[in-house]
Amino acid sequence: MSLTPRSLRKMRIISVPLTRPRPPAHRTTDTRQALTYYQFQITSSQHPPSENATEKKGAKSRWLPEEGIVKFLQGKAAATWTGFGKTEQGSWKLKVYQMGESLVDRMDFEELALKGLDPSLGPSLSHPSPEVEKPSRIPLIYPSSLSSDSESLLHLKKLVEHRMPRHRRGFYAWMIIAPFTAPFMIVPVIPNLPFFFCVWRSWSHYRAYRATQYLQDLLANGVIVPEGSEALDAIFKDFSPPSTPSEEESSNTVSKDARGHELLLRKEAVPTIVSLFGLKKSADADLYRAIEQARLRIENGRLKP
Repeated sequence: MSLTPRSLRKMRIISVPLTRPRPPAHRTTDTRQALTYYQFQITSSQHPPSENATEKKGAKSRWLPEEGIVKFLQGKAAATWTGFGKTEQGSWKLKVYQMGESLVDRMDFEELALKGLDPSLGPSLSHPSPEVEKPSRIPLIYPSSLSSDSESLLHLKKLVEHRMPRHRRGFYAWMIIAPFTAPFMIVPVIPNLPFFFCVWRSWSHYRAYRATQYLQDLLANGVIVPEGSEALDAIFKDFSPPSTPSEEESSNTVSKDARGHELLLRKEAVPTIVSLFGLKKSADADLYRAIEQARLRIENGRLKP
């Protein structure tokens, strides 16, 4: 029996359009200006290691974390950060946690979505496992009433092309800045927060950059296949924002491009989307953040992702 259907059952990319140009402008406007939130669920099925692999790991397993050093350090850092948020009111740790969460809310939702995609957990195209068939398709689920197969695929390609050099530059820039925060190490009690911030931003850009490389490979090999969803269509129909007279009144305060765009979804749709696709609880905050950023970008005239 083929392993491919089972391994692909949980592999999908969910496309949630947030903005679009108002008709008839959508025929001539840059595709990148239509903001879209992507939920990447690309994880190949796990298989028990072979006897040879188990023997090779024998000695190392005594002193190396089973999940690997990088994932172990990520887990420790996440646990430490969560602990900061549980400290007593007024403590410097809680203040740092609140400031950090505020900074996360200001990060582009596209970057947060991309860095949540771990290429090491997805199917490998360059070095496929002999135990698993090469994936034939990963569905790109989108609302068919708002787009078409070709348009949804083109938007994902444009997003990857636009974000890849941006995250590559961000990775190197923050890595170069980090050593200049060394003087802050003279403070004996409080950790060198500027240094950790630079490392965190560099690591975030690196993860997003690696994700764009992986998505580019999937697109080039024709693995990602658009798939319209009537269920998403119904959500957009039920939770589309009503047109308000204030839109025309405020048109003088925003750019020409922003005046030609509209928000497609209200925040009330988030629980329904999360429930429909069985997303993790953390997806709530990601979607709320994306919708709010889309609204602010329309107001400020910053439309390109």
